[in-house]
Amino acid sequence: MNKEDRQSLVIFPVLIVVGVLVALAGSQGGRSAFGIPLFALCVGLAFVIQWVVFIPSFARQTEKFFDLTGSLTYVTVILIPVLLSPVLDARSLLVAALVLVWAIRLGSFLYRRIHKAGKDDRFDELKPSFWRFLVVWTIQALWVTFTAAAALVVLTTSVRKELDIFAVLGFLLWAAGFALEVVADSQKGKFSADPANKGKFIRTGLWARSRHPNYFGEIVLWVGVAVIALPVLQGWTWVALISPVFVTLLLTRVSGVPLLEKKADKKWGGQADYEAYKKNTPVLIPKL
Repeated sequence: MNKEDRQSLVIFPVLIVVGVLVALAGSQGGRSAFGIPLFALCVGLAFVIQWVVFIPSFARQTEKFFDLTGSLTYVTVILIPVLLSPVLDARSLLVAALVLVWAIRLGSFLYRRIHKAGKDDRFDELKPSFWRFLVVWTIQALWVTFTAAAALVVLTTSVRKELDIFAVLGFLLWAAGFALEVVADSQKGKFSADPANKGKFIRTGLWARSRHPNYFGEIVLWVGVAVIALPVLQGWTWVALISPVFVTLLLTRVSGVPLLEKKADKKWGGQADYEAYKKNTPVLIPKL
């Protein structure tokens, strides 16, 4: 067993422990189903779904269903409390609708993208290793748990609040972020599909104002969901505010911006037009 596999063996149980702790915190004051806190049940399902799909994915050495599984997990953990709740208030229905719309849109977009590309280079070194590949799937379960935490608290808590200014403000933030993400993805898709742009980098539309406008939209929409959840948070359920913080750190420090910036620098670094674009265009927050 090499060094990377040994590290994965250590990381795997740590990820599970973190998931359990979040499940316990988010379940405080929440409703139960089948004798299990609904919040914890959803977290458990997030992990189980990843592990079930991991088995055939490892056997076939494919990552084609990774992103789709992540999106379907969001749909599942949101629908479970919706279906198991005898009564749903307006705040719960609003949050459920927003997350489902986002998950279905992003899932279909990522699934089409990887099938068009044929593969995802990020998994080339991970797929051959059982433990490293399993850790990646387990991290996705934790990603779903952290990101959807605020929405899950709203859907599972016994605290009920009428729609208020937080709901309106949160919805407006979500709508703005969602629109930014959809438009940015659409613009980049059309740019890449044009043969005349082969080997070029996009710097038009929203991409003229930010080098990663889709990621900025992603962060804003999850801030919106967290704002909607604020009035029902209490005690340990305040841990749900990890949602937008986690999304921000993930996209700006781990798997989003750093990887794409490194890839772009390797491909276009040194070119005058690219260096000028980097100098004059913000990394994340669009310039007015």
